[in-house]
Amino acid sequence: MKIRPIVLCGGAGTRLWPGQKKHQAKQFIDFGGWNLISKTLERIKNPIFDHPIISTNQKYLKEVRKYLKKNKIKKYKIILEPEKKNTAPAILASALVEEIPSKQPLIYLAADHLIEKPNILNKSINKNKSKLDDKNIFIFGIKPNNPSSEYGYFLSKKINNIDKVIKFIEKPKTILAKKIIKQKGYWNSGMFFLRKDSIINNFKKHQPKTFKSCHMAVKKSKYKNNTYYLNKSAFSKSIEKSFDYAILEKTKNINAIKLNMPWSDLGSWREVSKIYKKNKNKYFKKNNVYYRPWGKYVNLFEGKNFLVKELTVNSKSSISLQKHNFRSEHWMVTHGKPMITINKKKFYIKPDESVFVPRGAIHRIQNNFIKPVKIIEVQTGPILKETDIIRFQDVYGRVK
Repeated sequence: MKIRPIVLCGGAGTRLWPGQKKHQAKQFIDFGGWNLISKTLERIKNPIFDHPIISTNQKYLKEVRKYLKKNKIKKYKIILEPEKKNTAPAILASALVEEIPSKQPLIYLAADHLIEKPNILNKSINKNKSKLDDKNIFIFGIKPNNPSSEYGYFLSKKINNIDKVIKFIEKPKTILAKKIIKQKGYWNSGMFFLRKDSIINNFKKHQPKTFKSCHMAVKKSKYKNNTYYLNKSAFSKSIEKSFDYAILEKTKNINAIKLNMPWSDLGSWREVSKIYKKNKNKYFKKNNVYYRPWGKYVNLFEGKNFLVKELTVNSKSSISLQKHNFRSEHWMVTHGKPMITINKKKFYIKPDESVFVPRGAIHRIQNNFIKPVKIIEVQTGPILKETDIIRFQDVYGRVK
């Protein structure tokens, strides 16, 4: 029996847009000719997979259909949530549609994850398919390449040749993350692998009210154009929790599939910056270089309400002390050791460290050393023009 991919595509990606009410969902952002939803749909074209199910909401329905068509996926089903209830109800409702056989293996994938070597994931899925039963759940762990505080972790123990999850740690601080990595902890990727009957049994045992409400929401749903419109009255009674909190923290039948592959949920502009640092030559264009008295910047690419630049600040140089009325900025240092001013605070940051500059904050980058400073800058906001600069001090005489 083939594996049924279920793509969770209802998230808003709000971590990328602090303080902004209107923003584009992460899975649909154009990152210079590609986006995460298309990469996800491309991955599930592998012959090991059955026709996909996409779980989303009314807000994203038009976009989802557009990218299904663009990626030439003709056979699919869409589960339309009438309201956002986090991942637990979304996972359950999408598994309850009648065309999924009781013992079919299901893999839940986030629409907004970047997996650069999907063959590693696919091989691990095939290898562990026979280990699925009517109770257990497999989660996918990613071997950490840094003590990130942006991801959750888990610890596991080998029992009967299976890695059993013994503890979850939610987004620890860097010091604790280093200790977890020394204990051979893995990032919790948020991808799940289990059978339909396992989902049903776990929800019946640990979240019986939500099982009942989702079952009725699917049973009373309206079906049109490959889409199940879940019954709002029934669905609204389900619990508003993630699958991790609703099920994983209550069951003892959690196994881990440990992977060593490039992976990111691109949940912060720091993670986005790393992608551009890694693939800089791919995006570099000579006509995008702009020279300034303090050095130069390169426009790597821009999307809706954001712009990614690479700044080079020359030795013993600094940008003006300034603020912006319409944009915030995220800086990630790739070379050098700049001194950063944000309002009344001054501090140094090193390569691979990042800082957020809120809209309206008075700020400056200074390079007090011989080697040039290079920074990936991500601007976010409704207006991203050079005219949105109010200067207070400038060694090059540009204060009006």
